[in-house]
Amino acid sequence: MQIGNRFRCYPTPVQKRTLLRWIGCQRHIYNSKVREDQYFRCFARKSLQHTGQPIPIDQRYSQFKTELTPYLSEVPSVLLRNGAVLCKQAYGRYFSKLGGRPTLHKKHGKQAAWLTSEVFKFIPVMDADTGEVTGHQLHMGTQKFPVGILAFKAHKEFKLPASLHISIHAGRWHVSFNYDDGLPEPTDKDTTDWLIRFDEPELRKMTVGLDRGVKLPLAGSDSQEFDFSKVQKKRLLAQERHKKRWQRRQARRVKGSAGWVKAKRKVARYQRYGADVRRDVAHKTSHTLATDPRYKLFVFEALKVKNMTAKAKPKQDAQGRWIKNGAAAKSGLNKSILASTWGQTKTYLQYKARRQGKLVIEVPPFYSSQECAACGHIHQDNRVSQSEFVCLSCGNTDHADHNAAKVIALRGVRQLLSGKCVRKDKKRCRITRNKVGAEGSRTDCEESQSTLGETVVSCGGGNTPALWSLTQEETPTTTRLRA
Repeated sequence: MQIGNRFRCYPTPVQKRTLLRWIGCQRHIYNSKVREDQYFRCFARKSLQHTGQPIPIDQRYSQFKTELTPYLSEVPSVLLRNGAVLCKQAYGRYFSKLGGRPTLHKKHGKQAAWLTSEVFKFIPVMDADTGEVTGHQLHMGTQKFPVGILAFKAHKEFKLPASLHISIHAGRWHVSFNYDDGLPEPTDKDTTDWLIRFDEPELRKMTVGLDRGVKLPLAGSDSQEFDFSKVQKKRLLAQERHKKRWQRRQARRVKGSAGWVKAKRKVARYQRYGADVRRDVAHKTSHTLATDPRYKLFVFEALKVKNMTAKAKPKQDAQGRWIKNGAAAKSGLNKSILASTWGQTKTYLQYKARRQGKLVIEVPPFYSSQECAACGHIHQDNRVSQSEFVCLSCGNTDHADHNAAKVIALRGVRQLLSGKCVRKDKKRCRITRNKVGAEGSRTDCEESQSTLGETVVSCGGGNTPALWSLTQEETPTTTRLRA
């Protein structure tokens, strides 16, 4: 299974300048490839000279190294090649309908560069007395563009990767990579086939329902509660006050000045603290649940967080005048929802549970807070307050969030036994290069017919809005995408 690592690193001031130049040059190549595609798509149907000309969705980047961009010659060419590869991979995902069309990367916020093994090397550090490996040194750069030893803190053991990412966010540097540890990882389908062998009473004992809310981020059907600690809440409020203060100072200063840059960095630092706390809470919550030996099935509500956090629509009266639409209250609710780690906790729990041979599913959320877990009676008056639930039919009394979690768990068990939650394998995209023979023709492996699950995408004629290039005739510049 794939294991990911993210370690803090501590470059020297000289190394920081070099790495920032590497990141900027790779971003320049990526954005140039995106602009190139935008240019050809814009003029493909308007300019006669572009008629029938294929859009160059490839890994070429030499056309961007001109007298106007001398800085591109000051970094290893591997960095530039990797930027073009990242752009091609992004278009591959777009053609496979795994994501949207690639957009320009901004120079604000988190910045990262993808480095392959040509520009870094892990050197083991040996103990002089025992001869055992006590750690690794990360050597960065090439003979022409040396960087030196990059200090990093590895908080756990790892295997040597084939590539890594170096990133900076709000002044903090990280090195991240993943590798395969060689252990088999059970699929969701295998876990589902194993769980449906149990009957309903047995399955309910190994199932926990998880109700997500704003007041209490996560409540379990076994009366567990997962929330931020008092210290974290206190510090988050303080950091929010400091962030707003420095945002006001930044707004009053001249854009681009030293004081404006200082205020901007302060704001980024306070925002980073909140993100770190939420990520920490999500990781600890998901780890606690995934390692609990009692449970094999975790059930969430299928909440559409993106729709729930949409802006309030403006309203007009009969005379066409704008009236109050509760935008301020809706904005506060949206902020609370996004700060409750709903999505992070579920995402982290999915991969951690899969490694443990467990399953995470979702059920419809309708009326889960109004349904009684004991008798199934649904009525809006069952929920007396935000935290109190009293059934009007059977008199069952419980905490409102825990009752909803029990309802969710029961729905998950019945949905699993009904066979309606059989998870499909994720659609994935793999890009391969075309092999060209000595006379410019394709080799035998490329002349063969496409296998099942393979999509042949032509760049000829463009790839304008409706993905119509997927139906075009194949050309020598074809990109093969394997689902």
